[in-house]
Amino acid sequence: MPTLIAAILALALAPAAGAAKTGPAGDSFYEPPNKLPKGHGKLIWKRASGSYVRLDNAAYTKNVLYTSKSPQRERIAVSGSISVPEGKAPKGGWPVISYAHGTTGVADVCAPSKASAKNPALAYTANVYPQLEEWLAAGYAVLRTDYPGLGTPGPHPYLIGKSEARGVLDIIRAARDFDPSIGRRFVIAGHSQGGHAALFAASYAGGWTPELKLRGTVSYAPASHLLEQGIAIGSLTSPSPLSGLATAILYGATTANPGVVAEQALRPGPYSLYPLLEQKCAQQVGQSNNYGQFAPADLLAPGQPDATFSKVLAKMNPDVETGQPVLLAQGSADTTVFQAFTDQLNGELVAGGNDIDYRVYPGVGHGDIVAAAEPEVLPWIEQRLSPTG
Repeated sequence: MPTLIAAILALALAPAAGAAKTGPAGDSFYEPPNKLPKGHGKLIWKRASGSYVRLDNAAYTKNVLYTSKSPQRERIAVSGSISVPEGKAPKGGWPVISYAHGTTGVADVCAPSKASAKNPALAYTANVYPQLEEWLAAGYAVLRTDYPGLGTPGPHPYLIGKSEARGVLDIIRAARDFDPSIGRRFVIAGHSQGGHAALFAASYAGGWTPELKLRGTVSYAPASHLLEQGIAIGSLTSPSPLSGLATAILYGATTANPGVVAEQALRPGPYSLYPLLEQKCAQQVGQSNNYGQFAPADLLAPGQPDATFSKVLAKMNPDVETGQPVLLAQGSADTTVFQAFTDQLNGELVAGGNDIDYRVYPGVGHGDIVAAAEPEVLPWIEQRLSPTG
């Protein structure tokens, strides 16, 4: 009898989907209240997502604001979106795929949950919608963090692994806070910046969200070996959109260590454009009238990266340790994340004792790797998220 009474009380006290506070309209949604809920992964509020964020195979897609921690462990608000499959959840709740997006920029307007027809970041996020739709149709809740500081107050710690990891993991807690039909079993997936984030999230999951059950990680073309790339930047002597990405990496480093100072690290010309990073998205920042006018070799001041900057860049490398399997996918024709760096990362991950399934897709470029790998990725996820997985 006590067990039955406890079960009835638990059912009565469980929050119903949609019972959480509805957030304000417009950009005010991304401005958190002065007093945040205690703890990380707590839902602050939600609202219906805009048409360019919604997924067709979802019963609903909601934008959410939830708590997390900054690199300095200060309580912050992070935004993202939650999509849940149609139909009745299986026993144990909908299995989860927490998806980490590729680089959109570091400006608030670049947050994927703000996607609109006129938003320049849309092309960087919508290209994976067909795969997200397939995951929903297969019966997985799809959660998409914007990452800390992207859309919400404060700087975006671009490619700072622990910050990305917290955003990827805390949205699962927030989703379960909002909708009890979402289960504990999850897989992490991410592309480019998100591939980097996925690996770090896998390494943090056991300690950061111990009540959740990580079953595996899919990392597509992850950013890696940023220190080596920073040292080799002097060999790239032609103007390139990569100069915008390189400057964003410096921006991220400044958020992790106050000893990294943009004005000291950049030459005067590139530094004069530095405010653009917080105004425009990656595609715009890399254009020929912005950072694309510079060769990567002409970005950094003499003596850079110095010892402090180099230390931060070294810590950005996702040569992590995780107790769950990792599917690492790379295109051979990728000119953003070069295969040579992912080959090297694979060797480091294997040497660290990780269970790595490394697959290279001939002729596939950076933006196409998620679609190219899907015929193998979905069965891999299904195996990990099966009821017995």
